[in-house]
Amino acid sequence: VQLQASGGGLVQTGGSLRLSCAASSGSLDYYSIGWFRQAPGKKREGVSCINSSGGSTYYADSVRGRFSISRDNTKNTVYLQMNSLKPGDTAVYYCAASYYTATNYHTCRREVFDSWGQGTLVTVSS
Repeated sequence: VQLQASGGGLVQTGGSLRLSCAASSGSLDYYSIGWFRQAPGKKREGVSCINSSGGSTYYADSVRGRFSISRDNTKNTVYLQMNSLKPGDTAVYYCAASYYTATNYHTCRREVFDSWGQGTLVTVSS
């Protein structure tokens, strides 16, 4: 499956953005989808993951309560709604797919995902 992330941009502290991860080829129906981010000089970290049905989700502590992941399999798209954005959320955001059910701390990790989209840049100004 080939993925394409979009929706990044420049927003002020406290603002919101919605990222989209669409399949440019193939179906997302059977995949867990994860959102990851990488800030300059830092490792790529798991932000949020959702299983294939959308019934199970995981959020990193740093975003829990502010971000919400969802999926619409009829549109072959996964979303990441980001609210109350902070400068520390500034990063390139990537979406990725995995056949594994990757919706906990141990599985929402880059090593579990093997199909990656290009990133979309989110910049939060103070």
